[in-house]
Amino acid sequence: MSEKPTVSSLEKVEAILHNPAIYELARAIPGPAKSGRRRDYPTFMILVFNSLLSVWRSGRQVEAELSHPLVWRHMRRIVRRRFPDDPSMHLPQQPMRRYHYVYGRDRYLTDPAILGRLGEIHRELATGQAREAGLLDPAGPGSYTHPDLSRVLHADGKVVTPLFKARPGQFRVDTETGEVIPIRFEADAALHFEGDGEAAWGTKFVMVATRSPIGRFILDLERVPHPGSEASVAVSCVERLAPHVPGTQAIVYDTALRGVHHQKILRELGIVPVNMVSAAETFASKTLKRKIKRREKTVHVEDKDVRLPDGSTVTLRLFSEAGAIGLMRPTETGELEFAPLARKRTHRMKAADSGLYRWYNDYRLPEYVGGGQITVRLHQNEADRKRKFNRTENVRPIPPSDPDFPHLYGRRNDSESLNRSLEDTLFLGRAHSLGWRRQQVEMLGWAVMVNALTMARHRAAEDVEAAA
Repeated sequence: MSEKPTVSSLEKVEAILHNPAIYELARAIPGPAKSGRRRDYPTFMILVFNSLLSVWRSGRQVEAELSHPLVWRHMRRIVRRRFPDDPSMHLPQQPMRRYHYVYGRDRYLTDPAILGRLGEIHRELATGQAREAGLLDPAGPGSYTHPDLSRVLHADGKVVTPLFKARPGQFRVDTETGEVIPIRFEADAALHFEGDGEAAWGTKFVMVATRSPIGRFILDLERVPHPGSEASVAVSCVERLAPHVPGTQAIVYDTALRGVHHQKILRELGIVPVNMVSAAETFASKTLKRKIKRREKTVHVEDKDVRLPDGSTVTLRLFSEAGAIGLMRPTETGELEFAPLARKRTHRMKAADSGLYRWYNDYRLPEYVGGGQITVRLHQNEADRKRKFNRTENVRPIPPSDPDFPHLYGRRNDSESLNRSLEDTLFLGRAHSLGWRRQQVEMLGWAVMVNALTMARHRAAEDVEAAA
């Protein structure tokens, strides 16, 4: 199989201008005032320039590329063909400059109300494009027992390195005058901890995406305001996406999601969370500087009475280890060993009065206890709280030992790939600007570019299939 060719800059430019989302997003920006100087460029060009930052990695380079007659002429031609009867949308002869974009970004896009509205429109449009590409379809393949990858969300946090390295309170001394001069720094940066436990200084964002074999769609993104709040921000993103993606069966995340977050995803959103249970202990390699071994937690979950084939009843003590439900069996040495039960079915029921979901797993019992089936509750209830047992922290609907887990959790690789692709759009791997609102605007522009490119490829594939 031949390697997929690298996307050209011109292909990205064409995808952005052919993307209907860029023009719909522009509706969130107030129109020109009746008095005062007229705008030199249509409103949507602020968003186009913003997305082009992710193509050419800096505002100055975008300005340089647009100043080339062939590039600007090509862009004018695309827009004119898209809006043949609306001269107000046509681009002028002179190419757009960086200062036009900076003014529009700081004057409009970073306004909290406009930024919030841009996020709402993006969620509606991005989820619509994903469904058009056959993703997150309520009538699509898969089930809660065996979720299909086309109906899976994956999300992760990403720390964006600041434009300046200095931190608050750092100074430099002028060697000639002896003057103590404060060094410029990113006021909105903080010390965050990433999934591998490494600390990173910068502004953190959560991104929620889904993908097809052709490409990915970034459905939502949001800033993490404080260290340690990544998981709550991620759940909030999924919560506001849920009405737009009723076909979602599962969401994949790292161990930043804890029991309280699993409880909300299960009970309120009705989605299967797929991630690992935090280990009781991890062992790191001094040379590789990463965790290489885990000691899993083993906890008692509940007792179940099971009727045997001879009519007698036996009480089974159920335990969880690494999220799996199982039994403890003695070994030849007399020690107890965890034996996971095979999962048969994952199912949910929605309460008519509260609208909350109840989740259960059916498990196959081994032959020595009758070979029947037992059902275990997955969500936490009042009985668990009374005995201070955090069920959603210790029990997983689809644990790592389950055959479905590897290909579902493989979406974590795509989350890491998404983070790397964002880094590749940043000059020297640093943010384009100062301030979290500006950075969120630029992240949104990157998301629009990624979605536009994926949508263009899907439509091209459909055209090829139709012509075959």
